[in-house]
Amino acid sequence: MKIPALLSAELRRLTATRMSVIALIALMLVPVLYGGLYLWANQDPYGKFADVPVALVDLDEGVPASGDQDAADYGARVADQLLDGQAFDWRLLGADAAAQALRNGEVDFTVTLPADFSEALTSAAGEHPHQASLVLATNDANNYLASSIGTQAVEKIRRSVAELVAEEAAGRLLDGVADIRAQLVTATDGATRLAAGAADAASGATRLAEGTASLSEGAGHLADGAADLSDGADTLADGSAQVAGGAARVAAGAQQVADGTATLAGYADRAGDAVAHAAALLPDARADIARVLADHGLSDDEVAAVLAELDPVGEALASGGDRVAAAVGQVDRLAAGAATVSEGADQVAAGAARASDGAKTLSAGAGRLASGSADLAAGATRVDDGADSLRAGLTTLRDGAAELREGLSDGVAAIPDSSAALRAAQAETIADPVAVDTSTTAHASDYGAGLAPFFAALAAWIGIYALFLIVKPVSRRAVTALRSPIRVTIAGWLTPALLGAVGMVVLFGVLSIALGFGFAHPLGTLGILILASFTYAAIILALNVWLGSVGQFVGLVLMVLQLVTAGGTFPWQTLPAPLAALHHVLPMGYVVDAMRQLMYGGAIDRVAGDVGVLLLWMGAALAVAAIGVTRMTHRRTLRDLQPSLIG
Repeated sequence: MKIPALLSAELRRLTATRMSVIALIALMLVPVLYGGLYLWANQDPYGKFADVPVALVDLDEGVPASGDQDAADYGARVADQLLDGQAFDWRLLGADAAAQALRNGEVDFTVTLPADFSEALTSAAGEHPHQASLVLATNDANNYLASSIGTQAVEKIRRSVAELVAEEAAGRLLDGVADIRAQLVTATDGATRLAAGAADAASGATRLAEGTASLSEGAGHLADGAADLSDGADTLADGSAQVAGGAARVAAGAQQVADGTATLAGYADRAGDAVAHAAALLPDARADIARVLADHGLSDDEVAAVLAELDPVGEALASGGDRVAAAVGQVDRLAAGAATVSEGADQVAAGAARASDGAKTLSAGAGRLASGSADLAAGATRVDDGADSLRAGLTTLRDGAAELREGLSDGVAAIPDSSAALRAAQAETIADPVAVDTSTTAHASDYGAGLAPFFAALAAWIGIYALFLIVKPVSRRAVTALRSPIRVTIAGWLTPALLGAVGMVVLFGVLSIALGFGFAHPLGTLGILILASFTYAAIILALNVWLGSVGQFVGLVLMVLQLVTAGGTFPWQTLPAPLAALHHVLPMGYVVDAMRQLMYGGAIDRVAGDVGVLLLWMGAALAVAAIGVTRMTHRRTLRDLQPSLIG
């Protein structure tokens, strides 16, 4: 009997009755139901988080405005952000209502913003900085994974709040730096003017020092002159006293002269009056003489001769009168001058007395001047020394102002100029300086696609395992009749392998069409599923040939082992060492790896290695099964011809 005939006979047995057909179809659909339903249920659980009920409790009291600090209510801002984000089905509740809802299972976890939430976030600027708290309350009796999700959610909230606060703090810092830069620019301008002023001041201080040196020298000369003046003033006081005494005596003598000249002037005036009177009488006397002479009979010539003799006397009298008048005028002027001299002498005497008093005052003042000049000279010396110190200090100030100007200029250059938009971008970068730029060599579209290789590989094993519940691995009648172990083995293997391959084709259709998973290499992926079905069929066949019903149980144990060692969910490196060693031995891990490479577009060269391992398992399992069939052909009894209770 040929292998096709053996296959045909087995298929006829499996489809002999309606119930047999139903059972066969049901078992063939086991991998489809297992893989399809599980992956459908878990296709995109992260996209359904918006339906997860979560209680949000906002107890934050905020921070009132005070001083330079603005009012802050981070609790309300975070609550609004969470409610608007709709990452979960957030429900804003009170503390008691949230606790009751968590106990009753109405929410999966609660997030509480404490009363001091804003105060703690702003405490970094105060004297008692401390961290703010986010209070997460979970109830594992509702769902353990919900608790894990809550932990991740709170961490994300914490990170976003930290970024928000850091961004605002960085914004204030950058604004402060910008203000500092503006003030530094102003300070630089002021320092420039200060440096120029300091240079001018230093130059002026040099001139001042030169002037104070001259002042000190002149003050010395002044002190010497004031001393000489004091000596001269003393001498002047003595001389003024003598002058005052002499002036008093002169005034007394001048008064006597004035009195004498006044008497003389009186006499002179009377003499002048007499001469003037005589001169006035002379013409009448001449006429009287001429008349008398004429009466006496003198002729006119004789009268003229007599009168001619008398005319010189008259002329002399007139001339003497003129001289007397002149002398009287001089005597009068002398008297007036003597009186004036007397008055002047009195004034001179009074002035000399005042001069004497002034000289005494001058002497005293000259003494004080000499003393003050000496003090001035000493002070001028100190001023000169101070001017030298001032010059040195202003020179240092000039150099320091220049250094300050250069330092401020360097400080301005060290602080970059920025706009408000640039500072906002800088604050955002400081708050979150690292962005994750994700690149992937192979990409799974969603959570379900990420699990598909594992559950498809597991479904293939379950499908083969279920088929062997009704498929007769090796026909004892064929073994007894044919005595061809290889043909019997191949025929016993191909029946479940082909039926399992049909199930894999259906499963692939469900994954690609019904669930919409993408496949970078669809035919390669389908080929791996079929190869997995063939490999698993060979392994289960070998177990059944050698162990019978116990082999079915061992197949179940192998499935459990591969369930945990295939690395279908967590990386296999997280397994304990003994299980990690099994990962490198058992076939399901290689099926999962090959499907990932073909489904996501990974490394094709790795698929060749995986296929090699599966072929090695399949060949080894068929060889072991053939050895078992060979053993059966050499040790057959009539009892072996009886039908098995388990197909």
